Amino acid sequence: MQGGRVREALVVGIFLFAGLAVLGYLLGSSALRIKQFERTVTVKGLAEKEVPADVAVWPIQFTGADNDLVALYAALERDTAKIIRFLQASGFEESEISVAAPQITDKMAQQYGNGEKAELRYAAVQGVTVYTGKPTAVRVAMNKLVELGKQGIVFSGGGYQGSTQYLFTKLNELKPEMIEEATRKAREVAEKFARDSDSRLGKIKSAQQGQFTISDRDSSTPHIKNVRVVSTVEYYLSD
Repeated sequence: MQGGRVREALVVGIFLFAGLAVLGYLLGSSALRIKQFERTVTVKGLAEKEVPADVAVWPIQFTGADNDLVALYAALERDTAKIIRFLQASGFEESEISVAAPQITDKMAQQYGNGEKAELRYAAVQGVTVYTGKPTAVRVAMNKLVELGKQGIVFSGGGYQGSTQYLFTKLNELKPEMIEEATRKAREVAEKFARDSDSRLGKIKSAQQGQFTISDRDSSTPHIKNVRVVSTVEYYLSD
């Protein structure tokens, strides 16, 4: 009776030991496979595209001066009307043209005891802005602005506020194509790395789309934009 129980316990122990051994082997094999899958490579893919701007913001600033404030306002109105007629003749709609209130400076009120009297007491800066989806028309009209200068209008365009801005607003139309291109280029880099390291390229572990940037192609052609995106992709590697 006692011997039978000992044999039963021994058999159970043998099966238990064998089961643990098999389990240990399986776990070890799985760990090796998991470790192999943890080999990865992280690469970047760049996509760039040159596109023309589709919106232009053209601020036109001009100045005037007079000792008579009423006469100065009248002169500003005449010059503003000339500019608007010029812009409409250049193909711009009334809805694309806006006129800002003039900025008047009283030079007499700004004297600081130097005793010098300004030749013309009042000075003014007036602005007319064109916001349009016709950037090419803006560039053509800018070259003809000298015609108004010959009519006695004094233009001032210094500083950032006086510079023409060219914008690209159709980024969403480019995103799918550019993301696909950036991802394809990232895979090409990863495949070359895999070949050089005697490995095989596996599935994507993670992917990160970079931020899109829009910049001028160069300082001389702000109406041509460079759109850029970088995608970062991590791939599994296997032997």
